[in-house]
Amino acid sequence: MKFFLSFVLSVLCFALPAQDTNAPILPATQNDTTTNLTDSASVLNGYILDDKHKLAPGDKVSFQILEDKDPPKSLTVTDSGELDVPYIGRVIVANKTCKQVAEEVKAPLEKEYYYRATIIIGLDVANKIADYVYVVGQVHLQGPIEIPPEENFTAGKAILRAGGFGDFADKKNVTLVRTGPDGKKQTFQLNMVDILEKGETEKDKTLQEDDFIIVPSRLINF
Repeated sequence: MKFFLSFVLSVLCFALPAQDTNAPILPATQNDTTTNLTDSASVLNGYILDDKHKLAPGDKVSFQILEDKDPPKSLTVTDSGELDVPYIGRVIVANKTCKQVAEEVKAPLEKEYYYRATIIIGLDVANKIADYVYVVGQVHLQGPIEIPPEENFTAGKAILRAGGFGDFADKKNVTLVRTGPDGKKQTFQLNMVDILEKGETEKDKTLQEDDFIIVPSRLINF
C-alpha cells in the first residue's frame, strides 16, 4: 500500500499541465540547474563566460539555452544597445555583463516558454572602438592615450604611458579635467609626488573617457 501511494505521488509530481503556446515547453530537468554562469557550464560549452565586460554596440556574443540542446546562436549588440534574444525579442543590454543579461532573460523565458531555462551567454568578440584620455603639458608624449580594456586606468598610469614627466613638470599640481553628462566641468588636483614617488596610490584617480590631464610647468627661480 505504501509503495502504491508513493508511486501515485511520484506520477502527480511530474504531471505538469501543458501551456497554450507554439514555442517549446521543456520538462523540468533532474538537476537543479540555475542561470548562475558556473565554471563547469562554461567549460562544457566552450565559453569563457564574462561577468566583468560591460556590453556595448558591436559586441558579439554566443547565446544558448541548454535545454534546447541546440548549438549556440551568434548575436550582435545593436547600435541602440539591444540584443535580439530568441523568443522574447529585443532586450536592452548596454552596460550590462553577459551574466546579468542571462539572469534578466531567464524570468520571461520561464514564464512563457520553459519550465526551466538554463541560459548561457558568452562574449565572443568585444567591439574594438577604443576610449581615449588626453595628456598635455610637461610630459614627453602629449596627446591621446587609449584606455586599456578591463583595466583600472588611472591618472598616474596615463602619465607613465605618456613617457613620464618633462624636465620642468610641476608634479605636485597636476590637474584632471572631466566633463560630466550635463556638460559641466569637474577638476581634480593630484599630487603625483605622493602617488608615483611615495606610493600613495589611493590618492590616484581612475580615468573616464575624454578626461584631460594637464601637467603644468613649475616655477623656475633663477
